[in-house]
Amino acid sequence: MDLAFFSFVTLSNASAADHRTYNQWHQLDHRPENLALPGVAWGDRWSRPEEYKSVSTGTDATHARTDYVAMYWFRSPIEESVGAWDRLGEDSFQWGRGPLLPGVHRNLLGFFRPVKGYAAASALVGPDVLPFRPNRGLHVTLTRHQDHHGAATHARHTWEDRRLIPALLDLDGVAGAWTFSFSHHQQHSTLPMTDGGEHAPGSLRLRLVYLDGEPLETTERIHAAEQALADAGDGDPSGTGTDVLLATPVRTIIPWQDW
Repeated sequence: MDLAFFSFVTLSNASAADHRTYNQWHQLDHRPENLALPGVAWGDRWSRPEEYKSVSTGTDATHARTDYVAMYWFRSPIEESVGAWDRLGEDSFQWGRGPLLPGVHRNLLGFFRPVKGYAAASALVGPDVLPFRPNRGLHVTLTRHQDHHGAATHARHTWEDRRLIPALLDLDGVAGAWTFSFSHHQQHSTLPMTDGGEHAPGSLRLRLVYLDGEPLETTERIHAAEQALADAGDGDPSGTGTDVLLATPVRTIIPWQDW
């Protein structure tokens, strides 16, 4: 799996019925159509209810309103795989089946390069299998680096790989993790779909921690592990050049039950 796409979505002024309609469309129509494409290796999505937002942190007000996170993994040849996925978007519009839906705001529409996967010993599978394995949710961290190829950013990547993620893999409820580096924003060939952002390659970083445990409880353990590193003088070394735009749990959506 050589490229991943992420969408952070907010439903504006939405009722419970609006969320149900959106979930039905995404889970029963949009996602199955995408998964049927030969170039899509896997796709998944998660919700972020109000009680999850209350334990989130981050400096970006737009991302703080995120209700849903979706991602798709693409197989090589990437240009061909993404091209077919792009065409499906236009076809779906012509069928009258989205993806341009009233009230849906996509705060992030970006392609990311997978950096590295990690699997906890408790998961029993390798990191390449982890995305296909059922999970109860994720802990998602979206970070922006001002000097994205500078020494401080490099130090943070080293710390994340050798200090933070190994500590998280030892926690109850954590199955593994993947990290991603921003490649480019989505520019659909025909549909007016863009998040309006301007970010250089490598300036955004995503960390997904896959959860076997209940997301809120496991998030508490993640926060405690991060604090323990900081208290021991082994916290994030990158300083003021790094902004955590959003750090939040999200939960796996169970069709019909969560609508």
